[in-house]
Amino acid sequence: MSMKYISIPVTPFEQNCSIAWCDATKESVFIDPGGDADELIGASDAKGLKPVAIYLTHGHLDHVGGTTALADHYKIPIWGPHKDDAYWLEALHKQAQMFGLPECREFAPDHWLDNGDQLVFGEEKMEVVHTPGHTPGHLVLFHRESAVVFSGDLLFRGSIGRSDFPGGDHQQLIDSIKNRLFPLGDDVRVVPGHGPETTIGEEKRTNPFVR
Repeated sequence: MSMKYISIPVTPFEQNCSIAWCDATKESVFIDPGGDADELIGASDAKGLKPVAIYLTHGHLDHVGGTTALADHYKIPIWGPHKDDAYWLEALHKQAQMFGLPECREFAPDHWLDNGDQLVFGEEKMEVVHTPGHTPGHLVLFHRESAVVFSGDLLFRGSIGRSDFPGGDHQQLIDSIKNRLFPLGDDVRVVPGHGPETTIGEEKRTNPFVR
C-alpha cells in the first residue's frame, strides 16, 4: 500500500484530522483539520511530509477550524466541500460562538468538489462521493487502492451522523450511507470524523441505525 495516513484527534470535540501521504513522494494532504493547527504542523513536519492540499468533507467548524492557518502556513489550496455547504463556511463566526470554539474567520475553498471528482497527491488518487444528510454538501473521500474511506460525519462505529442541524436530513443521511457508502465494499476501512475506525462490513452487520 503506497498511501499512508495518521489520524489526530483535535479540538474539544475530538475530531479526527487525518494526514494522508504518498509514500513514494511524501506529498501529503490534511483531511478535515478542525483545529489545533500547530499540533498538525508539528506532526506533519516530524514525518518530513510535503503538504500540497487541504480536503474538507463538510463545513462544520470542528472539521474546518484549522484550515486557514494550515493553508497560510504551507501556501496550499483548499478543496471541498460540495458547494451546498457554502452557508456553513459563511457562518463560521456564528459557529464559533455557538460551540464555544476559538474564533474562526470565514473562508471559501479554492475549489468546490462534486460527486465523481478525483483528487491527486503524489502518486495517489482519491474519489469524491457526495453524501448529503449530515449537511447538504457533505462528501466522503475514497482511496480505492488501499480500500480506505474518510467518512467525515456520515458514519461512525456503531452510530451515524446527526441530522438535526440546519440543512440536515435524516432520510437523506440513511440513503447516502446505504446507496453511496456501503456499495464501496464490505472490506473497506472507514476512518470517521470522530471515534475509532471500523469497516463497512462491520457496520452493515452491527450498526443499529442502518442494519
